[in-house]
Amino acid sequence: MKKNTYIVTSETRTDRLDTFISLQSNLTRSHVQRLIKDGMVTVNAKTEKLSYKVKEGDLIELTLPTAQEGILIPEDLPLDIIYEDEYMIVLNKPPDMVMYPGLSHSSGTLMNAVVSICRKLSSVGAPLRPGVVHRLDKDTSGLIVIAKDDTAHHNLVKQFREREVEKYYLTLLYGNLKADSGEIKTLIGRSSSSRKKMSAKPKSGKEAITRYEVMKRFKSATLTKVRIITGRTHQIRVHFASIGFPVLGDKLYGKKTAITLAQKTISFPRQMLHAYSLKLKHPVTEEIMEFTAPMPEDMKKAIEELEE
Repeated sequence: MKKNTYIVTSETRTDRLDTFISLQSNLTRSHVQRLIKDGMVTVNAKTEKLSYKVKEGDLIELTLPTAQEGILIPEDLPLDIIYEDEYMIVLNKPPDMVMYPGLSHSSGTLMNAVVSICRKLSSVGAPLRPGVVHRLDKDTSGLIVIAKDDTAHHNLVKQFREREVEKYYLTLLYGNLKADSGEIKTLIGRSSSSRKKMSAKPKSGKEAITRYEVMKRFKSATLTKVRIITGRTHQIRVHFASIGFPVLGDKLYGKKTAITLAQKTISFPRQMLHAYSLKLKHPVTEEIMEFTAPMPEDMKKAIEELEE
């Protein structure tokens, strides 16, 4: 368990207990309300109701289950549902959202939101990753498939493993790619210089294949459509950085987080990478299904600024 302690001051005082904790902890109000009802909050060492009026000087203690304890707490977070049936749900993950709880994030993840709307999920990956078939990095937006039962889960994993799923991304790259289309094929493995990074020139690794097509060229950037044939960790980011055209906004590979053009600086606060299209077979009916997710607003804005 993780315990957070707050002392109410004249600057932080609000009317209700649940509102105060939500503001101080960055947890959703519905999540805080569940914690209060479960006795995970005390005021001056006593449990109080949601509507308790906080007073200056109150000592408030919030106890949070940690991810290591294997508890996936439902949270009422907004979800962009692209498709849903009794076997799977397809979501458009926003940027700046972690997939599931871990050491650095015990709440606010995609799976916290999913379990608040899905009563049933595959048991594979439980307790913290039930139904997770594939993943996206925190700062990558786009399509994610979650399985609702074990049969669907195993079928979808098999499709991804055997490269039957067509996955397309849109990305903004630093610089201008030389060719209008091409393929990058290397091994990808853990970098020997940093445990957080992957490398296209590892001591040992697995085959990685990325195909690309230029969609639009700007003065110092390229909007590119990318298909990954394999699904290695950080594959797109590693591959384009390895040929000298890193993903804009990627703080780990390339570190090109801004471009200055005509005395105007365009900033890229996160990696400009969006999983916009998925084509797969339905895990039960075997119907060919294709899903698309609209480009997020921050990428649209970046493109508009580059066009100017």
